[in-house]
Amino acid sequence: MFRIRLLCVRSAAAVTATVLSATLAAPLFAQTARPEPLKVPDAVAASEAEMKPYTEPLEHTTFKLEMVPIRGGKFVMGSAAEEAERAEDEGPQHEVQISPFWMSKYEITWNQYEVWGDRVDSLRRAAYNKPATPRDKVADSVTRPTPPYTDMSFGMGRENNPAICMTQHSARMYCTWLSAKTGRYYRLPTEAEWEYACRAGTTTAYSFGDDPAALGDYAWYEANSDGKYQPVGKKKPNPWGLHDIHGNVAEWVLDQYAADTYGQRKELVADPLVVPLTEYPRAVRGGGWDDAPNMLRSAVREGSNLDWKQQDPQIPQSIWYFTDALGVGFRVVRPLTEPSDEEKKLSNGIKVNRRRKIRKKAFQSNSSRLSERLLQCIIRPRGNSPQNDLISLVRG
Repeated sequence: MFRIRLLCVRSAAAVTATVLSATLAAPLFAQTARPEPLKVPDAVAASEAEMKPYTEPLEHTTFKLEMVPIRGGKFVMGSAAEEAERAEDEGPQHEVQISPFWMSKYEITWNQYEVWGDRVDSLRRAAYNKPATPRDKVADSVTRPTPPYTDMSFGMGRENNPAICMTQHSARMYCTWLSAKTGRYYRLPTEAEWEYACRAGTTTAYSFGDDPAALGDYAWYEANSDGKYQPVGKKKPNPWGLHDIHGNVAEWVLDQYAADTYGQRKELVADPLVVPLTEYPRAVRGGGWDDAPNMLRSAVREGSNLDWKQQDPQIPQSIWYFTDALGVGFRVVRPLTEPSDEEKKLSNGIKVNRRRKIRKKAFQSNSSRLSERLLQCIIRPRGNSPQNDLISLVRG
């Protein structure tokens, strides 16, 4: 899933500027007062029976998200012991109760992602001299990524292709911005919600059956992707209308990855979430464009790790980008019943004030280390050229 494409370091000055410009980021969930939602009649539902598909406009742009209702219910999470190429962390199987929610029909595309990341909405307002709405004012206050230090599409194309190379933090901040932008609460799916939606009532290895020979009709993977991701929605959907739920890009979920999670669930659990408490590993699901068929099975679980930032030249490394996660993106969900502010805080795992202290301490420590090593690099060159010195410096 994670194919390395090397970054180029152009000069010592460029690397130094990149390293020294690292800044602290905002907390994972921005606590904001929300204005009235953008009027979308089909998005209004007081009960599960009233839920409909709807289209969420990204105001001031031509882009939109298509949302599909997912009815609540029970399912068996994980894979059977006899399933081909099953991994230990997929079991034991256990019953889970899921509450109703909407899920985006497609993975979030570059077009949709860059409205937030590149401030497309606010730039268009300025260009056409349009006043900010109350929702815009809240959305504009949400933290956005620092400028990327390379092309994060790695030449595979943008526009209607799935956005990639973001950390889970970036995906969550996109959800925070989207919630402010629309006035409706969006977040990443939990692992349980994701698998429930992926299976769509099936119990087979894939949502279309057990035979991987049929995978090409439903997914982009190593055998048919031509070495890159593909525009969303070009393959058949699963039974509940979700496209690319297998393959194209693996998708961030809200949980901490823990291999032994399923073994701790001894009876029916409702809407489980493994609250994320550490930076690694965080869970992704679904497999990507450069994965083998077995990695696209409905039950497959993966966790992030520090190697996903292997080529990140910054010190401290970015909280926004994973340079080596070329097969990781995300989609969003909207629960029918919006959680309380306390429940939203709990899902972040670390209180905001504590997180700020942790980041500040880490930043100060890394800044001191960087200053010392920059002096060492200048006084005692390690390579045959300034470029080699700086490459050695940033790689440790």
